[in-house]
Amino acid sequence: MEKRKRQMCAGRLFLPLLFLLFLSCSRKESYYLTQGEIFKTTAHIKYQYHRDLGKEIRACLDSFDLSLNPFNPGAIIYKVNHNENVAVDDRFITVFNKAQEIAALTGGIYDITCAPLINLWGFGFEKKGEITPRAIDSIKQFTGYQKVRLEGRKVVKDHPSVQLNASSIAKGYACDVVAGLFDAYGITNYMVEIGGEVHARGENPAGKCWNIEILKPIDDSTGTIKEQQEVICLHNRSLATSGNYRNFYIKDGKKYGHTINPLTGYPAGTMETGHYTPLLSATVLYSDCMTADAFATAFMALGLERAVALAGQFPEMDYLFIYADDKGEWLERRSRFYNFMKQ
Repeated sequence: MEKRKRQMCAGRLFLPLLFLLFLSCSRKESYYLTQGEIFKTTAHIKYQYHRDLGKEIRACLDSFDLSLNPFNPGAIIYKVNHNENVAVDDRFITVFNKAQEIAALTGGIYDITCAPLINLWGFGFEKKGEITPRAIDSIKQFTGYQKVRLEGRKVVKDHPSVQLNASSIAKGYACDVVAGLFDAYGITNYMVEIGGEVHARGENPAGKCWNIEILKPIDDSTGTIKEQQEVICLHNRSLATSGNYRNFYIKDGKKYGHTINPLTGYPAGTMETGHYTPLLSATVLYSDCMTADAFATAFMALGLERAVALAGQFPEMDYLFIYADDKGEWLERRSRFYNFMKQ
């Protein structure tokens, strides 16, 4: 009798477990869209899940903003730039270390300490000053990636005027952070796009790879001209594009783009000599979006020849470079990633 009673109790315990398992398996998954703004740019995030994760995504981006947004007085990077006593967080450390790594690989042509030069030319987080050779030479005295370092969770500068601008890498890392959130939830189909940088995994709602449009680098500061150059079929990879066709200005009939060469102190291409072919846009595919974002900017500053040479050191990296020849005709230079193109 006692044995039968135990069997009956075991049966009663097993039934709720079966019921819970049935409920968990029957949850219907749909594609959701979360849109917003971060770093003064837009975010479009699509994912397949059984509920809306908008609040979690927003909290993730808000936390990220408090670390690396140089426009936000409450952000860590803002406090670092204003020499406040602040301990940096893990996200700051990750971005800083990656930026320093790529700065070394490019001989300093990629450098997040060129913030004062970006500001001077009118593309930064502070008002520009009078642009003169003397002003540029003065600022260059306290720019250079070797003039700043991390000691534990403290940023140590060689000069208090050293400032950081991580906008060329932070948007890509923000994509990686949101992707990490999805991975933690077990989501296998998603696309994270922030300011044109993208991390994609799995399939889109049509059951195909995520199609990411690469625009023609037509000069348009309004951002309204969107003519397609290529479409890339992105699957379990990241993509970042950099160019001077959106963020620029014309002065005295000359175009000045936002990509600054910290070695010369001038916008990339304006003071170059020798075999330098300016790029109109640089698109990079890589496993993580932070690295793709930083290299896309670095390639714009390096120019075609040096960019191709550096990219060749990374077999897992793919690229699409658009440039103009002497006659003004647009040409493409691409790696093997034509296999990822949807014509």
